Amino acid sequence: MNTADKSLIERILTARVYDVAKETPLDYAKNLSQRLHNRIFLKREDLQPVFSFKLRGAFNRMFHLTAEERARGVVAASAGNHAQGVALAGKTLGIKTTIVMPKVTPDIKINAVKSFGGEAVIYGNNFDEAYAHARHLEQEEGMTFVHPFDDLDVIAGQGTIAMELLRQHQDPIDAIFICVGGGGLISGIGSYIKYLYPHTKIIGVEHEEAPTLHDSLKAGKRVQLAQVGTFADGAAVKLIGEQTFEIARQVVDEVILVNTDETCAAIKDVFEETRTLLEPAGALGVAGIKKYVEAQGWEGKHLIAITSGANINFDRLRHVAERAELGEGREVLLAVTIPEEPGSFKQFCRAIGSRSISEFNYRYSDSTDAQVFAGVKIAAGKGEREKLLAELCAQNYSFVDMTDNEVAKVHLRYMVGGHGQGVHNELIYRFMFPERPGALLHFLTSMSAGWNISLFHYRNHGSDFGRVLVGIQVPPEERADFNQTLEQLGYEYWDETNNPAYQRFLG
Repeated sequence: MNTADKSLIERILTARVYDVAKETPLDYAKNLSQRLHNRIFLKREDLQPVFSFKLRGAFNRMFHLTAEERARGVVAASAGNHAQGVALAGKTLGIKTTIVMPKVTPDIKINAVKSFGGEAVIYGNNFDEAYAHARHLEQEEGMTFVHPFDDLDVIAGQGTIAMELLRQHQDPIDAIFICVGGGGLISGIGSYIKYLYPHTKIIGVEHEEAPTLHDSLKAGKRVQLAQVGTFADGAAVKLIGEQTFEIARQVVDEVILVNTDETCAAIKDVFEETRTLLEPAGALGVAGIKKYVEAQGWEGKHLIAITSGANINFDRLRHVAERAELGEGREVLLAVTIPEEPGSFKQFCRAIGSRSISEFNYRYSDSTDAQVFAGVKIAAGKGEREKLLAELCAQNYSFVDMTDNEVAKVHLRYMVGGHGQGVHNELIYRFMFPERPGALLHFLTSMSAGWNISLFHYRNHGSDFGRVLVGIQVPPEERADFNQTLEQLGYEYWDETNNPAYQRFLG
């Protein structure tokens, strides 16, 4: 290791972070460990006062400012977590802070900055535009700029995580999985770990829509991405730092990319372990462990993921929950053609065997074929998806596997329907029934008295009760029999035939 690297180690050893930060626990992830057949540990940086590791680097940098630099006030650019660190550090040290944040920054992070006394300036569509504006304010108003990652004091502050790790886990560590945005976290942790234990793998994890370090290492130089996805907004950086890249190319063994589904599944995993909801960037390390272990066939290894942040907006949780099952390989989405005739829904439910239907969307369109959008729960594991598809093929079902189709996952599942053409004597009912195996099939069996189902929407939301919206063609002379069937069914129901939502969009 060269002199510059030793200098960084000295900076880490002497970093000032605990005025505001705390030593976070290293939690053993029992469920993940059993499932992945490795010993998995979570370094809980999501438990910091600002729910992110960024506080460490921000405070260390600002603590080392001169009196003259402090007096000018601090300006920073951040997608959120660095911003909170700067704001809290400024409040603690008595320094005025201004933070430029891109428009995509979640409200929870903007409000947190304000609560710590920082001035939040919303500017630009991404971090890079916010960064440029912050540098403009630095020059125009003479403020001191505190970089979110490309600064040795910031890197050293993040590196204090590694000191804690080695105290908390004294057995050999096979690999540490670290999310990458601008590179400050992986540079700090990687430098300290490699200095003492060069055989421990340092593995960066990036979202596939923001492969900043991945592409730069591949090219052998810093590569500026034309655009980045903002799902993992805390790591959505177009260009890795100059200093962080030079350090990372020495200490990072490899970088793996994960997608949105895999990230959402990791958020769910950590919630089930800790009852904590990570933000997408904060879950990248866990997603990386899962993907890497499967690819390498590792067993019995000691692996650590840095859970780097928990600043997630509540309104994003529905999207995360929808995608988590797909990321775990526990749900298959299918577009299926079935005969347009009574009993065909029931037959399809039998065709998938003991598996549960997680979603069922259908609207009558013609008298020959019915096009159904269905979600089917499967057991996690290799080959389960292929086994289901093979069974449907053997029963001569015509279908398209939509599980990896982004349009289907994001849009189509909410849009199946529309006005029915040539639908007569249609009644619309809303049902609630106990969410247990066979409940949906029991419902369809009860409705099989020759009445045609012309509309069907069901989505399993993980609650105790299933909710179904059904359109059924019942001639007027059969309404009495139909009403008797409803009573015998034993499920709660409501007549929605005159509901304006149906009349305007589905009738």
